[in-house]
Amino acid sequence: MEGKDSQQGDALETKTETILDENILSNEVTKLKGEESASITSTNKVLKMDTVTDKENENKNIESGIPSITNQTEEETSFKVIYNKNRYDVSFPLTSTVMQLKNHLQNIIGVPQAMQKVMIKGLAKDDRTLKELGVTKGAKIMVVGSKLDDVLAVSTPSQLDLSEEKAAVLTKEPFCRQKMHRKVLDKGIPDDAMPGIKHLKEGLPQFPISGMLNKHGGKVRLTFKLELDQVWIGTKERTDKIPMNSIKNVVSEAIEEHEEYHIMALQLGPTEASRYWVYWVPAQYVDAIKDAILGNWSI
Repeated sequence: MEGKDSQQGDALETKTETILDENILSNEVTKLKGEESASITSTNKVLKMDTVTDKENENKNIESGIPSITNQTEEETSFKVIYNKNRYDVSFPLTSTVMQLKNHLQNIIGVPQAMQKVMIKGLAKDDRTLKELGVTKGAKIMVVGSKLDDVLAVSTPSQLDLSEEKAAVLTKEPFCRQKMHRKVLDKGIPDDAMPGIKHLKEGLPQFPISGMLNKHGGKVRLTFKLELDQVWIGTKERTDKIPMNSIKNVVSEAIEEHEEYHIMALQLGPTEASRYWVYWVPAQYVDAIKDAILGNWSI
């Protein structure tokens, strides 16, 4: 009997140990599965975050006109760009936008991106891709636009004017008394000049500021395209679209005996020699013009 009881006790103990071992093993398996699941979830989150980050970066590149890494590795297609009767062989991905093409072309043709117009079966919008516009290998794309040097050529003073201006600066002579400006002012207020109001500040009008003159006595109008961050300088012959951030400075002075009008200069280049002079600017808009171009200049 004792031997039988002993055998039964050993069997019970063995069964109990087996059950405990199975429970421990089950717990470990469950634990491992949980860790594995957490690891997979974490990995998925990282992958998802990386994907989102890559997508955000790609979107930022597209918005800023910078070709994305994907575009850079895509096969480029050769086509011709025609500007000012000159032909340029260009290779560029067809999945790129018109804005990206403009950025690429500005160093090739010497026209700032903001001053380019790309013509593909009509005026091409910046957000359209070349493929969407039907560009294929060997296609011809026309670009129009003014170089900054061309704009400056219209208003750049002669050497005599520069000498007179330098002498006037040394003597602190007002603009309206300087010989180079008297040539324009002595012609009188233009018949179509907008009414000027002194001692009053108004915001920019919704229409062009017109009836003004340039240094040659030609008619000038200024149109402010705030949504494009551009000021359009229009004459009888042409309209130049100038990025506001390319204008280095804006100076003005009231015209003596006609204080309701100002002489104003937009500095389009790095030196004062690149000033674009505008005469008979209505006084009430002077501060708004400076603020639009230079920011809150009065602070």
